[in-house]
Amino acid sequence: MIVGPKLDCESDCEAILRSLPAWFGIEESIQMYVRDSKLMPGFAYESDSKLLGFISLLEHFPNAWEVHCIAVRSDDRSKGIGSKLLDHAESWLASEGVKFLQIKTIADTSPDINYAATRDFYLKRGYEAIEVFPSLWSPTNPALQLVKRLGEE
Repeated sequence: MIVGPKLDCESDCEAILRSLPAWFGIEESIQMYVRDSKLMPGFAYESDSKLLGFISLLEHFPNAWEVHCIAVRSDDRSKGIGSKLLDHAESWLASEGVKFLQIKTIADTSPDINYAATRDFYLKRGYEAIEVFPSLWSPTNPALQLVKRLGEE
């Protein structure tokens, strides 16, 4: 079951992020994502009263938002939960009149195989690579911006 768009589950979100050290290994970032999970609109996937994944969303402009964070508990990955969360968020945003949703992830100039799977996840869901920002986060974490126009299937 998907709940939201208002979440109040910081400890569950933190547990999910900490179960994914290959993606979320920077303590300051974990704390930011946990804090923001309560402050930003978002959705969570629950099963048997247990939070298995969440997505938080950041508004840049009324018609352009960003996936601030999306994560699925390590034991529950590859079960379609991330896809369900992203699909739900996209539908909710489109119903609110949002036209564009972007995501930033590590660019393919990084050899990290975990992020190769992440990029593939978004590309298969209709996101288009727009730009690489070599030093937005740090020189060892080049940021790739991907964008999808909502409401066009």
